[in-house]
Amino acid sequence: MKYSIYQMDIFPGDPEKNRQKVQEWMEKEIEINNPDTVVLPEMWTTAYTLDELDKYADTDGEPTKSFLKDLAKKLNVNIIGGSVANKVNGKFYNSSFVFNRSGDLVYEYDKVHLVPMLNEHKYLSGGQRVPEVFELEGVKMGLIICYDLRFPEIIRTLALEGAQVLHIVAEWPDARTNHWINLQLARAIENQMYVISSNRVGDYDKVRFCGNSMVIDPWGDVLTQGSEDKEETLAIQLDLEKVKQVRKDVPIFTSRVPHLYKKEL
Repeated sequence: MKYSIYQMDIFPGDPEKNRQKVQEWMEKEIEINNPDTVVLPEMWTTAYTLDELDKYADTDGEPTKSFLKDLAKKLNVNIIGGSVANKVNGKFYNSSFVFNRSGDLVYEYDKVHLVPMLNEHKYLSGGQRVPEVFELEGVKMGLIICYDLRFPEIIRTLALEGAQVLHIVAEWPDARTNHWINLQLARAIENQMYVISSNRVGDYDKVRFCGNSMVIDPWGDVLTQGSEDKEETLAIQLDLEKVKQVRKDVPIFTSRVPHLYKKEL
């Protein structure tokens, strides 16, 4: 499966300008690299304008759902749609949407773990369902949002259910760049899956974001990595047979003894 990952800067509080930017990028990528799947970062329509979400957030996923659906159909591409601020029943969520080439919504997820360091909990409600496996073109996948990366329990569950690829969409700050990089490596190695991340660059409200979008293979090797401060595209072809091979060579899933593990702490 061929990927194009967008490491982008975001216009704060200007969803229409960001949608135009994403559409232009996607149309260009189809011409240049013809990917099967594209990936966008977290909160790409608004950035972290949390105190102004009444003005800028989607309502019940619109207009983002329609925008991504139309692009997926028009360009014949799968879209891992990053995440957007989304108002549902009077509450704001950090929501992700995934569309296949036909424009079908195959998965949606509300970020469960809210970031205390960025005051997300003061403005957003956490999702009530942990990430689940979905499929694109017969490949089992998972998706998490930014701070979720720090919670290996939810990612291990995806791996146990057969996920071969984990997508991480983020606005991860440069103050914790080493965590961003090393946690991704750990998740890839311990779950023997591809890890694909799209992180923003630029800054907002005195917070600078660290880029370093990555593609890591199931062995833990970094196949490609973005810079810390530049907009760019990571284009790569995944060899999904490598997931099977690594899981065969180091059979951690058959070595597990879950009956000895504590169920809850």
